[in-house]
Amino acid sequence: MGKAPVDLSFKCIGSIADVLHKEPNEDLAGFTLTIDSLLSDPSHLAWLDLSFNHISRIDKALTELHELRVLYLHGNHICKLSEVDKLGVLPFLHTLTLHGNAVENEKTYRDHVISVLPHLKSMDFSAVTKQERIMSQIWHKKITLSKTKRSPN
Repeated sequence: MGKAPVDLSFKCIGSIADVLHKEPNEDLAGFTLTIDSLLSDPSHLAWLDLSFNHISRIDKALTELHELRVLYLHGNHICKLSEVDKLGVLPFLHTLTLHGNAVENEKTYRDHVISVLPHLKSMDFSAVTKQERIMSQIWHKKITLSKTKRSPN
């Protein structure tokens, strides 16, 4: 991970396209095009800081950054835990921040994130412990079983 991070924090952006156009949106529309114009090889992007902006959802463009290891999304407007699920396709993601988003007020916030992102080593600048990983797996199995029992056959 010798590459420099892309720091887009505190830009008051709602989309990555805002880096070039300065018109806030609530998503990352135009992310791929913008990153392509900023970086010579965006497929190797390993560290992305989008903290303290106006992002409300995890755009598909983020899930295409398969080399991403560190993603800072703290201080945004993400309010649904299901948005975090989208990051499960990133095999090397080991560090994630989401604190300062409405989603952190969910009762199962930390358990949910750790269960859907099994490679996380750090969440919200705090290490993910072995015990937390075990407990989140138990929690996930309990939730899955509960949903199965409620579903009509």
